[in-house]
Formats: sequence, structure tokens, C-alpha cells
Amino acid sequence: MADTQPPLPVDREPAGDPEAVLDRPAPPPARTAAYGPDPAQVYDVRLPVGEAKDVTVGIVHGGFWRAEYDRTHTACQAQAFADAGWAVAVVEYRRTGMPGGGWPGTGADVAAAVAAVRADPDLPDRLVLVGHSAGGHLVTWAASRPWGADLAGVVSLAGVVDLQAAFGLRLGDGAVEAFLDGSPAEQPDAYAAADPALHRPLIPVVLVHGVDDDVVPPAVSRFYREKVAALAGSGPVPPVTLHELVGCGHYGLIDPEHPAFAEALAAVSGIAS
Repeated sequence: MADTQPPLPVDREPAGDPEAVLDRPAPPPARTAAYGPDPAQVYDVRLPVGEAKDVTVGIVHGGFWRAEYDRTHTACQAQAFADAGWAVAVVEYRRTGMPGGGWPGTGADVAAAVAAVRADPDLPDRLVLVGHSAGGHLVTWAASRPWGADLAGVVSLAGVVDLQAAFGLRLGDGAVEAFLDGSPAEQPDAYAAADPALHRPLIPVVLVHGVDDDVVPPAVSRFYREKVAALAGSGPVPPVTLHELVGCGHYGLIDPEHPAFAEALAAVSGIAS
């Protein structure tokens, strides 16, 4: 079942550089664990502050799958979830331009990381995945995989959740083409396998997108919702909910100092409850 909520107003976009959150300092993680032999196959653990909830939040970062963007830019976002009482695992993965990165290696890394986080004895077994931008693609893709069927749900924040649409829009200056090593005509099997909009999710999906996002337009989340709704004829579809936020761009959803971040927290709370 697909559902679109009326656009929610948030306070105006704060003055200053919206990308500043990517470099804002935060306390270091409690530890880093490996899930594979590559230096990029790791996840950072942040422990809950105060009364701990019984859910782990797995964060998958964005950056159009490119090597120059890594998990360090999620530090403030991750710490804010920990401050709200969740155990947090921030997943790193091999990216475009790295050995083994791009498709299918990046997808295989997310699958392996999820398995490792769920097996971590220090983290609650219930896991909600939260992904921003390209990370939104990876978590919604995970929602359609058999190994993701036991997740509590996923939250996509300004996600690149429709690869065909993102390719057509030339998002990230050709980032989709670089990730999948070609166009849909050149790599039809890769697009068919990697595009979450072509697969029925097995668990609840919450899409949160800023109306003012000029990096990944909110239409991309709308396309995903519509295409997934059309898949209902081949079997039941768990809830897919879209929240659009007026007064929010691309980075407010991962910035604890932005009023839109409250919607990211609420989305996780809604799935975890």
C-alpha cells in the first residue's frame, strides 16, 4: 500500500552553507568493526545515551556512491540518533572508483554489513536502516532482498530510489551511469537488479524528501512510490509512505540543527514502535 502524506511545513532553511553538516565535528564512535577484508568494509558503533531503545539504527551514507564521500559525513546525524537512545551502526562500503566498488560490489557490501550488524552481540537484534541520498537507494534496495525481510523497516532520506529516473535526470552529473557502468540500454541486467523501484519491498518503507531539494528532486521518491504501488498486482506490498517537507533541501534531513531532522527521528520511531 502506497501512501502520500500532505506536505509538512518546517521552519525556513537555516542561513549558511547547508553542506556544513558534512564536516561538522562530533564525538568519535565507541568502536569500529570489520565485516570484510577491505579497509572500506567496516561499520562504526555509537552507543545509546540515556535510556536505551531496543532497536539498532543502521545508517548508510550518501554521496552518489562515489569514493570521495564516506561515512565521516554522517557523524552528527549518527550521534543525534545515539543521543535519542538508539544504538547506531554507521555502514561504510566500497564505492565507485574503488576496487570492488560500484555494482554489484557495493550491494554485496551492504548485505554483508547488515548481516554483521545483526550478529553483533552488543547491538539490539531489531534493525532499522536509514539511508541518505545514494544511501536511500541502498536501503530501499535492501528492503526488497530476501536477506532484508527480517529488518524492522527502512527510511530513505532524499533517496535516489528510482535509478531509471535518476539516470534520465542526470543526477550527480552521471553518477548512476558511473555506478552501474553504463546506461540502461548498455547494462539492462544491472539496472534490473539494482533499481529498487522495480522490486516489491518486503518490509515497510518510509520516504522523507524535502520539497526544495535541488540535488535529488522529490519527484524521484514520488516515482518510486508510484512504481512500487503498481507492483501490488503481483502480491501484497508492505506500507510505503512518502513525507514531503516544505522548507527543506537535500541536507536538512541529516542535520540535527535543521528542524527537518525531527522528521527523520519520527520516521525511525514510527517503524520501531
